[in-house]
Amino acid sequence: MASNDDSLHMFFFPFLAHGHMIPLVDMAKLFAAKGVRATILTTPLNAPIISKAIEKTKTHQGKEIQIQTLKFLGTEFGLPEGCEHCDSLPSPNLFPAFIMATALLQEPFEQLLHQQRPNCVVADMFFPWTTDSADKFGIPRLVFHGISFFSLCASQIMSLYQPYNNTSSDTELFVIPNFPGEIKMTRLQEANFFRKDDVDSSRFWKQIYESEVRSYGVVVNSFYELEKDYADHYRKELGIKAWHIGPLSLCNRDKEEKTFRGNEASIDEHECLKWLNTKTTNSVVYVCFGSAVKFSNSQLLEIAMGLEASGQQFIWVVRKSIQEKGEKWLPEGFEKRMEGKGLIIRGWAPQVLILEHEAIGAFVTHCGWNSTLEAVSAGVPMITWPVGGEQFYNEKLVTEVLKIGVPVGVKKWTRFIGDDSVKWDALEKAVKMVMVEEMRNRAQVFKQMARRAVEEGGSSDSNLDALVRELCSLSH
Repeated sequence: MASNDDSLHMFFFPFLAHGHMIPLVDMAKLFAAKGVRATILTTPLNAPIISKAIEKTKTHQGKEIQIQTLKFLGTEFGLPEGCEHCDSLPSPNLFPAFIMATALLQEPFEQLLHQQRPNCVVADMFFPWTTDSADKFGIPRLVFHGISFFSLCASQIMSLYQPYNNTSSDTELFVIPNFPGEIKMTRLQEANFFRKDDVDSSRFWKQIYESEVRSYGVVVNSFYELEKDYADHYRKELGIKAWHIGPLSLCNRDKEEKTFRGNEASIDEHECLKWLNTKTTNSVVYVCFGSAVKFSNSQLLEIAMGLEASGQQFIWVVRKSIQEKGEKWLPEGFEKRMEGKGLIIRGWAPQVLILEHEAIGAFVTHCGWNSTLEAVSAGVPMITWPVGGEQFYNEKLVTEVLKIGVPVGVKKWTRFIGDDSVKWDALEKAVKMVMVEEMRNRAQVFKQMARRAVEEGGSSDSNLDALVRELCSLSH
């Protein structure tokens, strides 16, 4: 359904991190394919990455997507020059200063609103001030969290009821109250930002929540069939207006579009696919922990030993920044022994292309929502290794609700630094458990559901059409 009103114009304003930028760029492409005029807002350093991602879309789909840049003034808060590039985000201790620096984008953002008068703004959760800015001009703001309905519900409930306060130890299990399913967590797995002792963080999350309540609604990168109990709970019980329009990654139809999501790959995609083509169906384990997670060398060593002990072939993506001189994070002679059996990609990988290859049989993941949904869309079962954010909630969804994953056994929420407590034999055991036919068959069922959801008339496609119609009527 193309928009009936050619003048419908939307701003898409992603946070300056790969995990937030990639899905919001996909969303802009999705709306553009429906005939909406889309403008993506970012900083000059991040514009080339987005430009590459939308290059193909410009020539053959719907409306052309524009990019507008806003100057980032991080140095005013003592941040290093260029730290807003999505590959160079500052360390966790500098994150509060980074958030304050992003608030300086408000003034140039409002200038753009004044000049262009879009009909709607889709802004990242980390820009709570965009609700006030949009209000000034009578423009509806939609919030994008980049997480699942399950996690949206769980985090709201945790904030409201704080059930972890009724436990006597960090490892005692508690049930998430007023929540579909008997989902149990521990205090150790709970995000620090809910704790009363983290005052700055609590204040910021309160701002995010209040700006969401005052916004027009929430757009969610998910599909109804995947988590219908939680989609219903979010809308009906928590009373939040929301539209599911995912999986957003499925808007990328050809190889080129899938390759240039995020950074340029550190390996030639043809070489990578050629290597996978030599492997039998479902025989390769793909290991990747997203764009922000870091592991110590000792934990990388455990991962290498676990992969070798499992006997499975593998592709392992290791971020460049965590490698030390002399490659001390690999066991002696590991690469020689794994020649032909394992492929290590140092840097960025064309993840969607890899996951969709028939040779991939399992995915060791940090449970970031983009990665989780990409695995669901590819029909690949998961070995879950959550680190921070809302990833422990996603683990529960994958392993206990959907039953398409096996936990590796991580006990502690650590923001961006991987917990060092997982030993090689736990990974070996999880790999062997996930490579079973029953789990693979379940994963394939969800893959078919995901693809039907985004087809014409599917649940996500229909929700998107309804949202476009609603925004058109508002603009009148």
